[in-house]
Amino acid sequence: MQAELDGIRALLPAKWRCLDGIVGVHWDAEGHAGASGYYVSPDPRIMFFFNDVSSHIQVADQRGATDQGERGMARAIYVPAGVPMWTRFTRRHRFSHLDLHLHHDRLMRYISPVIGASAARATLKQPAELHDPGPLTSLADLVVEELSTHVRHPAFAENLIGSIVTGFLDLQAGDTSGAAAGGRLTQAQLNRLSTYFAHCGGRRLAVKEMADVVGLSESWFATVFRQTTDMTPLQWQLARRIDLARKLLGDTTMSIAEISGQLGFTDQAHMTKVFRAVTGDTPAAWRRTHQAN
Repeated sequence: MQAELDGIRALLPAKWRCLDGIVGVHWDAEGHAGASGYYVSPDPRIMFFFNDVSSHIQVADQRGATDQGERGMARAIYVPAGVPMWTRFTRRHRFSHLDLHLHHDRLMRYISPVIGASAARATLKQPAELHDPGPLTSLADLVVEELSTHVRHPAFAENLIGSIVTGFLDLQAGDTSGAAAGGRLTQAQLNRLSTYFAHCGGRRLAVKEMADVVGLSESWFATVFRQTTDMTPLQWQLARRIDLARKLLGDTTMSIAEISGQLGFTDQAHMTKVFRAVTGDTPAAWRRTHQAN
């Protein structure tokens, strides 16, 4: 793995263990305001953070993406092989995280028996983020304990990691058609959509493009998306554009016109109308209130 760090330091020696096709590493570290990092690995990896990082660390998929494509770091991230990642600290922050470096063949052995080799290869190319990993955090805690003690047979840690992989990627047993279970999108599919939308910098996505992200036909996607979210794909995208607008209004000095153009609104008046409908404030009023706090 290649990593370039500036202003980030380990607070304690790393705890690590080599397993079958897996390397697990647990870090306690700290970054100061303005610290940055660049990471790229030839193998897929999963990162778990054990404390909140979204309000302290920004992550992007391209260098210098300060105003576009940058988002708060999620608590758990799956990064496909060869996908680069840049991070930036908005303030000093201490954090604890688990890195699981997974050989591609090892991952295939976990998931191809469940969904087939072709679907597994496609799944492993899709990044994923979870802001609330839920019970997967407990599994990650157990993995960290195994990295520290080396008492149990390696198979115990390997099986824990296998459960994390299958839980994180939300594999659907016996689903060869790509249809969402029970006529609804799964949480992992919604997470993939949110991640993809953020990667695209808030631009408008065609329904077919959204359907392709979650592996569904366009017609079926439109049906289950409405059943799952009570919104149309366009309404869902508008809500997320407003989330991005709030972030840009609070964290940058971009003008409202610049923000409306970046996020694909027709003009500043269009963004103002949608922003007020969602938040109850105009962008200018929201920025004044936010900066005052």
